[in-house]
Amino acid sequence: QVRMVEYGGGSVEAGGSLTLSCTASEFTSDTDESKMDWYRQGPGNECELVASTGVLRSPYYADSVKGRYTIAQGLAENTVYLQMSSLKSEDTALYYCAITPVWVVTGMSRSCLDGLSDWGQGTQVTVSS
Repeated sequence: QVRMVEYGGGSVEAGGSLTLSCTASEFTSDTDESKMDWYRQGPGNECELVASTGVLRSPYYADSVKGRYTIAQGLAENTVYLQMSSLKSEDTALYYCAITPVWVVTGMSRSCLDGLSDWGQGTQVTVSS
């Protein structure tokens, strides 16, 4: 099983920025069989895909974060970053990094920590207004 570790969560005021990082014990984009995703789940909210490296280097962003979040892979393919800016109180959530098979349809309804992906333990982001 792939191990994932997230870093970089914390508390920030609205309008501020944070960068999350995630390192997987193994990942390669060479085969285009998997993608690296960032999900989040806020209090009382469903699990939401916020960004994905996508397939064939075509990233995906949820409408709620477009223009504010950027997903990027590091020089090492097993590392992915989520740069978040202009943060809002509604961005407060537990953020998870995941490696997901490409056959899992982007945007399908899912539960965080389900069996379709390899998941990290999550890192908390709290935005105060």
